Amino acid sequence: MPGPVFLRGEDVTLHPQGEDDVQFLQRLINHPDVWPSLASVEPLTEAEEREWIEDTDKDSVDLIVCADGERVGTIGLNRFNETWGLAELGYMIDPEAQGNGYATDATRRLVQYGFEDRRLHKIMANVYENNPASQRVLEKVGFQQEGVLREQAYVRGERIDVIRYGLLAEEF
Repeated sequence: MPGPVFLRGEDVTLHPQGEDDVQFLQRLINHPDVWPSLASVEPLTEAEEREWIEDTDKDSVDLIVCADGERVGTIGLNRFNETWGLAELGYMIDPEAQGNGYATDATRRLVQYGFEDRRLHKIMANVYENNPASQRVLEKVGFQQEGVLREQAYVRGERIDVIRYGLLAEEF
């Protein structure tokens, strides 16, 4: 069971990542339908995942997404720029739990936290062109496409575009 609830969405709860989440996160990031969408190309061991959790930037917010008390994914804000009021959003949902609105609910709640509690002005996200589901999540929450980084990524043998999304506090 994950740690205490940090934020509540409509259908999900968001919990700080901890030692008990290592095996879930390792399984998730190594899933063949997940790692290619994360610019990850090497499998991570349990020890490497544990080290990542321990070394996570202290100025990031990394949370476990739970639905009905079960871990279904992870979401976070990182790369904070306090001077400009910016942060970058990232998330991944277990393929077994996709299609239930968990990513949208978690994104909406974390974005609200970013704007209301962290006083951010803008939250950004990058999505591969071949990930329309993630694009829909961002668009449902109100993010707008801001640009395309042409052939920015190399995924499974081909160059693909990375789409940059942004959401301003007053648009949320």
